[in-house]
Amino acid sequence: MIQRFYIDTSVIGGVFDSEFEEHSTILMERIKVGQVKAVISEVTQAEISKARKEIRDFFASLPNDSIEFVEITKDAVKLADTYIQENVTGKTHRDDCLHIAIATVNRVDILVSWNFKHIVNIYRIRGYNSVNIRLGYHSLEIRSPKDIVDNEN
Repeated sequence: MIQRFYIDTSVIGGVFDSEFEEHSTILMERIKVGQVKAVISEVTQAEISKARKEIRDFFASLPNDSIEFVEITKDAVKLADTYIQENVTGKTHRDDCLHIAIATVNRVDILVSWNFKHIVNIYRIRGYNSVNIRLGYHSLEIRSPKDIVDNEN
């Protein structure tokens, strides 16, 4: 069974960032060839629409069958708002909370991001998962592309 990775915009943009290029490129190549399914949401699409042209073009070049689009549901919005109410992160980072909530509600295998401040952060991960478990959702695996690429074998 192909794993489903929710990817945020930082992973796509990472292909064009010298610090993140190597691991982002490897992961995106695995998505392109169908080894992994990229799960994206309206939040990701909105962020990509505001990104540099090279990032928009790269995203547009991904094969349609390598991407699964998921919508923002009422349950995801409610969950994201709960993260904020529980002070996992602040109101100004609502889109980050939406990424987490959408990935949780859609039961992805892993959420992948380079956002170490608000997403791939052990204290925030514990906070997100504490809320998830208390509300009857599963614990969400959150990793950077480096974690995934370096630990696959």
